[in-house]
This record gives sequence, structure tokens and C-alpha cells, in this order.
Amino acid sequence: MDYAVVELGGGQVKVRKGDIIDADYPKAGSKKSLEIGKVLMCHHSRKVEIGAPYIKSARVICDVLKKKKGRKLTAYKYKRRKSCKRKKGHRQHLVTLKVRDISFGQAK
Repeated sequence: MDYAVVELGGGQVKVRKGDIIDADYPKAGSKKSLEIGKVLMCHHSRKVEIGAPYIKSARVICDVLKKKKGRKLTAYKYKRRKSCKRKKGHRQHLVTLKVRDISFGQAK
């Protein structure tokens, strides 16, 4: 099975055709589909191609299914005997992507 490793939102994700992934990807905006050009590695027809840092000819095409927020994270800071405490919450904006196609371009 062909797959690719792409860089999404500061992390690396292994994707195959038909996979559904949640990613921190603010560039999605109001688009219906995305083309991800930051392909780090791809495996196709029993060949492995590794980029330095990216493979220029490879692209991953995804459909945007929905936008949502992640689970709530809470940061709590406390200093003993100082009456100093602070609580802060955060929810990450996520986008759900479905991998439609992986184009590898020309193999070397």
C-alpha cells in the first residue's frame, strides 16, 4: 500500500489514500480541498523516496470535511504562600481532512 509522511501543523503524519485525519492546519480557511506540498517521505511501488527536506514533485490532495475545536487544555500556575495562582484554558482549532489522492510525481 502506498503512503506518504507529510508535515502538518508542526508535526509529522503518515497518510494513505482514504485516511481521515485531524490536523492543526490554519491555512485551510474556507477551502473545500487542500494540496499539501510538504511531503517528507513517500513509499510507492516498493520504492522509498526521502526528501531533503521535502520531495519537490510529491503532493497530497485532501478534502476538508469539517472544522472543529479540540479538547480543552488547562494550564494552572501556583506559588505557595504567595496568594498567587492563575488558571488558563485553551482549545485548539482543528480541521478534519480526508486524503483523496497522493501524487508522487517522477520517481528518481
